[in-house]
Amino acid sequence: MNAKDAIKNVVEFCHMVTTMYVQDLEPEDLFVRSVPNTNHIAWQLGHLIASDHQMLSELGYTAPDLPENFAAAHTTETAGSDEPASFHTKDEYLALEDQMKAAALAAIDATLDADLDKPAPESMRGYAPTVAAVLTMVGTHWLLHAGQFVPIRRKIGKPPLI
Repeated sequence: MNAKDAIKNVVEFCHMVTTMYVQDLEPEDLFVRSVPNTNHIAWQLGHLIASDHQMLSELGYTAPDLPENFAAAHTTETAGSDEPASFHTKDEYLALEDQMKAAALAAIDATLDADLDKPAPESMRGYAPTVAAVLTMVGTHWLLHAGQFVPIRRKIGKPPLI
């Protein structure tokens, strides 16, 4: 196994966990907050998709097109909204997640081994100093948020999965 294979495994695993935590949820479950002032799952899924789009684009890779106003609907300013009409459906989020994962895996494949140690774009260096770190973050960011789904799942009576 090489570095790119390891990064792809991270991306695949993190997306698998996220999908497992979301697939059995009802539409209204996407808007449950674990405690006041935390983000609901609908917002978090959109945030993750928009973040992947931004990271891949800033690395110079082609990311799938997002629906009109998608990124704007998933900003810090919109995180407090509980209006379902302002968000997308679970199936739409999962389809976009699959597209972003495919784009991330293609970006990893397209990255030369020698480029993995190159500095990340300036806007990302605070949390991902190298290209390899950004590509890894495209996976681990999903897992970070999936961990936030667990208390919501418990709150609505869903069983533990992992």
